[in-house]
Amino acid sequence: MVSELFTFQISTTPNQIINITDNIKKLVNKCSIRTGILTVFMPGSTGGISFLEYEPGLVKSDVPELLQRLLPEGPDYKHHQTWGDHNGHSHLRSFLIPPSQTIPLVDGKLVLGTWQQIVFCEFDEKPRNRKIYCQFTG
Repeated sequence: MVSELFTFQISTTPNQIINITDNIKKLVNKCSIRTGILTVFMPGSTGGISFLEYEPGLVKSDVPELLQRLLPEGPDYKHHQTWGDHNGHSHLRSFLIPPSQTIPLVDGKLVLGTWQQIVFCEFDEKPRNRKIYCQFTG
């Protein structure tokens, strides 16, 4: 089994959903592994990696509204009392939308549905510079 690791960085704003599919496809082209799996990982506890059809209705309205209903900003989470910050909702959202995903790689192409895009979800309350790790194994 062979493994190759690549990284890229993104700058985020609070509650932003960023399409990172093209960033990852560029790394697929650099990678010598043609068939295997790709693990996409962001080290941190206030962001997540997921999949969706990257269109304005979902990205700007539906997903943020869903997250606000499920895990709203505003309540005084116990996390705030522990650390003195106000991003408890960010940590809880990352618990539901994890910081990593695994994607099959077949013949040098990611196995994704027709409209399926890979996205990074910034849950934190302040802008961040995030480093994304892409480990290919095959």
